[in-house]
Amino acid sequence: MLFSFSLPFFLSLFSAAQQGPAAAPARVQPSAKIEWRPDRPLTWEDFRSRPATDQLAALTSSSIDAKVGCVDYVFSAQVRAVFVPTESWVRDPKRATPQLLRHEQVHFDLTEVHARLLRQKLSLVKLDCEKLQPAFNNITKMAFLTWQREEARYDQETNHGLNLPRQQAWEQQTQQRLQQLEAFALK
Repeated sequence: MLFSFSLPFFLSLFSAAQQGPAAAPARVQPSAKIEWRPDRPLTWEDFRSRPATDQLAALTSSSIDAKVGCVDYVFSAQVRAVFVPTESWVRDPKRATPQLLRHEQVHFDLTEVHARLLRQKLSLVKLDCEKLQPAFNNITKMAFLTWQREEARYDQETNHGLNLPRQQAWEQQTQQRLQQLEAFALK
């Protein structure tokens, strides 16, 4: 028995006067998802979709992909934070700033924080393999709501990255949380 669940979330930054060079490009397969790694930050080249609105400067699409299953009544789970290049975009890469990219990176970092929290939760609960789907759905539903609320709070408190002191505070806090949850990072 194997179940797969993906928690998509679209994150964005509202337009503002953007200036400065785009980040150095990196090669990515056009249709591939990018799994979160501490040594692989996002680049503007990762944002491969076209803008869907003229009110936003960039949009990050990330998800928490979770697969669970039971073999001989032994529960196992795989949870990954992924970035979706084909659903993510930047309006004008030539004018996109490093600050805007850092804002978008923190959205992806928050996805990893919540993937780690879900890994932690799944490691602590005793799921009954006979009733796996309802229990797993309840856990992931709560994980998604918590993640969604925090992403919205991040954009609100930072004014979508334009409030630099709050942006820096969120960047530091998110890095601290990643360190605190290191035991639940993928190895």
